[in-house]
Amino acid sequence: MKRNNLPVALEDRPCASISYELKPRALDKWNSGIRAASSDNSISVLDVIGEDYWGEGVTAKRISAALRAIGENDVVVNINSPGGDMFEGLAIYNLLRAHSGKVTVNILGIAASAASIIAMAGDEIQMGRGAFLMIHNCWAVGVGNRHDFAKLANDLAPFDKSMVDIYVARSGQSDETVSQMMDNETYIGASDAIENGFADSLLAADAVDDGDESPQAAIRKLDALLAKSKTPRSERRKLISALTRSMPSATSDPDGTPSATPNINPESLSELEKAIDAFANLSK
Repeated sequence: MKRNNLPVALEDRPCASISYELKPRALDKWNSGIRAASSDNSISVLDVIGEDYWGEGVTAKRISAALRAIGENDVVVNINSPGGDMFEGLAIYNLLRAHSGKVTVNILGIAASAASIIAMAGDEIQMGRGAFLMIHNCWAVGVGNRHDFAKLANDLAPFDKSMVDIYVARSGQSDETVSQMMDNETYIGASDAIENGFADSLLAADAVDDGDESPQAAIRKLDALLAKSKTPRSERRKLISALTRSMPSATSDPDGTPSATPNINPESLSELEKAIDAFANLSK
């Protein structure tokens, strides 16, 4: 499907008092170690969408710079992301949609939430056999009184409609079907995605490199586990900052793929994750 037949995504931010929050289930399904076996003339979307609390993440600014470097050539976009900032995702979708060369999207692991919108910008969409798309309505964290929240609900509605239009144009499904899928927060496996028009074909098995999860991904999963135990957002940030503040700040690889500082001990994070998971189970 040619991208010029796809609708332009709505770009804006309803208000400054909202921010994004990652869905815990999407994080559970995300193995951040998955990479493409080949990376020639490609863009990697292998992290959360939008800049996170630690200064990492995939932003429209970074994607724009990568596309300028690629010029009018064809590009491959490799995606393995649990989602993130929906508004940033819509901006990245528009950038890819406007690219003059062919855009091939490879979903290596999961393209959830904002990442699934980015995936729709491909002229061709391929998925790994065990890969997933996840689509849902805008999910945000807000601050304010009841009038602010009532306004926020109304402000988010056009963005949900914009996403419906994109999924419908790409898949050929009806508005009602896609809206219901978004209401239900639907995870779509590779075979179902191809059958229902959300993707075109399966990736070859040797196109995906399964690696270990990064320490930075483990920190995000700890954050999600703390959220499950109803720990306030500000307190979660304090706890995780206390865990990592004695370590150098995270850095990014030259190709723009975020990676955590090597001084973080993955084994210690794994043990801490188990402890928090047990605490979260006791709190249910």
